[in-house]
Amino acid sequence: MASGDFCSPGEGMEMLQQVCSKQLPPCNLSEEDLLQNPHFSQLLLSLSQHVDESGLSLTLAKEQAQAWKEVRLHKTTWLRSEILHRVIQELLVDYYVKTQDTDLTSEDRKFHETLEQRLLVTELTRLLGPSQEREVPPLLGLEKADLLELMPPSEDFVWMRARLPLEVEEQLKKKCFTVLCYHNPSSDLDSETLKAAKVWNLAEVLAGEKQQCQAAKSQQKEQMVLLEKKSATYSQVLLRCLALLQRLLQEHRLKTQSELDRINAQYLEIKCSAMILKLRMEELKILSDTYTAEKVEVHRLIRDRLEGAIRLQEQDMEKSRQVLNTYEVLGEEFDKLVKEYTQLKQATENKRWTLQEFNKACR
Repeated sequence: MASGDFCSPGEGMEMLQQVCSKQLPPCNLSEEDLLQNPHFSQLLLSLSQHVDESGLSLTLAKEQAQAWKEVRLHKTTWLRSEILHRVIQELLVDYYVKTQDTDLTSEDRKFHETLEQRLLVTELTRLLGPSQEREVPPLLGLEKADLLELMPPSEDFVWMRARLPLEVEEQLKKKCFTVLCYHNPSSDLDSETLKAAKVWNLAEVLAGEKQQCQAAKSQQKEQMVLLEKKSATYSQVLLRCLALLQRLLQEHRLKTQSELDRINAQYLEIKCSAMILKLRMEELKILSDTYTAEKVEVHRLIRDRLEGAIRLQEQDMEKSRQVLNTYEVLGEEFDKLVKEYTQLKQATENKRWTLQEFNKACR
């Protein structure tokens, strides 16, 4: 590829983003991603020319459309026969219900019995299948010829066949009116002619509502894709903002941390001072409540007397200290005399105790 084929900024970018959002939903790419990868952008543009909005190739999409068309044709044919079969079954069910409540005319009985007989023989014949293709024994040994013998008379069948479209038409009309009343409950009070007119346009109304629903779904899908793109963009922006905030915090944290610590320390210091003053105030309040003026005067007298006694004791202690100092001047001779005095005093005490014991014994 030539470099001139790549998408330049502002040229083809809008078309490329539409391709990524509609034809290639998994490619949720931003404009920045497309600008950074020009080769990939050119590949997406080339690929969009060969695929449709669902991601299929144009050839396969055409074949798929043709196949769906054939499927719809076969489905329509099958639905027609299935609707007719169910309407006939409902006619027979209504007939059996009516026989329990009312007496029907002979023509009605003949019509429904002929219809039931013809329907049963037809269904059983279909179950047996073609005789030339059957390799297993037939069910209950029956052949088609056996079942054809149970067919109603041809005159009754012709008469029933002529009346059947009218009965089917009446049954289908009731069903159409039921669908109309379900779709538009206010139509329940309309006349039969007005209901028939509304039923005639009901298919177009339902097709229009279906188209509106599909358009709403398509718009919702586009909105969801746009929401996902915006969510991805916002997420990237938020991540960049978080990274920027983290960087700013790391840069300014050391600058503001010291100032914050100083302010916190100053706050704690003031708080401690206030707490100490409050404790001192409480202490003084307790003292003022505990000690009255009379108690303080009595405590002052007691303190004066105690101080006088302390002075006398100090004087006596000073005299004793002087006497002790005088004795200490004598030195070792004084110690010998003290020891000798102590021994003599102890011996005297012993002899006195012995004399007392001796006197007790003499008595």
